[in-house]
Amino acid sequence: MGLILTYIILTVYSISLMLIFFYSLAQLNLLVNYLGNKRRNQTAPKFNLLDPKEIPYVTIQLPVYNEEYVMERLLENISKIEYPKSKLEIQVLDDSTDDTVIDTAKHVKVLRETGLDITHITRTNRQGFKAGALKEGLEIAKGDFIAIFDADFLPDSDWLKKTVIYFKDAEIGVVQTRWGHINRDYSTLTRIQAFALDAHFTLEQVGRSSKGHFINFNGTAGIWRKECILDAGNWEGDTLTEDLDLSYRAQLKDWKFKYLEDVETPAELPVVISAARSQQFRWNKGGAENFRKSVWRVLSAKNISFKTKFHGVMHLLNSSMFLCVFLVALLSIPAMYIKAIYPHLDWVFSLLQFFVLSTIILFVCYWFTFKSIQGSSFDKFIDYIKLFFTFFAVALGFSLHNTIAVLEGHMGKRSEFVRTPKFNINSITESWKGNKYLAKKLSPNMIIEAVLMVYFLFGMYSAIPLNDFGLFPFHFMLFLGFGFVFTKSLTSRA
Repeated sequence: MGLILTYIILTVYSISLMLIFFYSLAQLNLLVNYLGNKRRNQTAPKFNLLDPKEIPYVTIQLPVYNEEYVMERLLENISKIEYPKSKLEIQVLDDSTDDTVIDTAKHVKVLRETGLDITHITRTNRQGFKAGALKEGLEIAKGDFIAIFDADFLPDSDWLKKTVIYFKDAEIGVVQTRWGHINRDYSTLTRIQAFALDAHFTLEQVGRSSKGHFINFNGTAGIWRKECILDAGNWEGDTLTEDLDLSYRAQLKDWKFKYLEDVETPAELPVVISAARSQQFRWNKGGAENFRKSVWRVLSAKNISFKTKFHGVMHLLNSSMFLCVFLVALLSIPAMYIKAIYPHLDWVFSLLQFFVLSTIILFVCYWFTFKSIQGSSFDKFIDYIKLFFTFFAVALGFSLHNTIAVLEGHMGKRSEFVRTPKFNINSITESWKGNKYLAKKLSPNMIIEAVLMVYFLFGMYSAIPLNDFGLFPFHFMLFLGFGFVFTKSLTSRA
């Protein structure tokens, strides 16, 4: 191995390790904020919904696209929202291209006959995808406040009463609620997804919002002030995460976001890995696209503090951490051989301690988010340890898939908004087999993931002749993670 190539590998390896460490430090700071927020007694002005003069007009938007399995459930659930009918409008923003549009029209008609102000709005094209549908609906929306729910969300009947009241504060542009998971325990995959989302909706959202740093509307289970949407420039479809985009544009214009950790909005998690893949790809590519679009605006803004800028940049770089993780993983095996060939470079490998420290920091941070929802008994802690390392391994297994998404986002490669297939699965006994929206082809990424599984098996083997077992646990988790993602991807094709 040439000396120049050796130094290139070690430089990329070291920079990636340090970026991961800085990310973990940012998470640790959010944990401190989160724990501090728990001790604060917060009060806020609220609308008095018992006074008819204070009840605001609300439009609920339901952006949907080919939702055969959950459409009826969605409409029935939304029709049970407790709110004065004279102050409530429901828009079904239907971009469907299959037969569901006919069934939805029939269901909307039945609900309208009950006295509900509900309209079925269809488009002949998907221009702007979800952002385009929301924007078109906004043009004719009657409400001063716009609540948004994706097709797999099931808000409680009193959801509006718990959220719209906070808009009495004229500075608040968005109220966001925490996602719940109706099928958390369906499988290992759903438990992992719930674990990751819980961390975002506790540690990150509370940790940022408690100190006035930028947070994001999560695309659903939240409510906007219509004036805020328009003032921030309205919905734009030039990224795959239009919610993050509009959130940053609004907060750069000094709108405040209110996050309600105590208000849970149940939803269904993807139960097969192909559905999780499409969701992960969209979220991670959209995050990188928004970094390109918004980072300079954040850094050059004169109305926000340095610390808010720091957390804003780290927030926009969240998905890019997969690129750093993948580079560390990929280069870790050549690094083992470099260490054996060039003993004088041994000092570089002390940087691995930062990766171990990063893992410990994340372990601590995620424990606090886990116990806030699941409890903190000894048995729960044992469950947490198993879940954390399962999550860690599978996250490593997703690193190739998400790295490709991140690179496409940073390079500006445009792609279609691919919806996440829904299943209407609420219990362990229900099956996803036969879902017509699932991908049926073996993708090139899956083949590469199989190769990487073997590659990290080789990394484990290499520890024996090199007599260097420092990276053995890391390579073992990579082997398990890529093995899990590959085998589950094979079995989830309908």
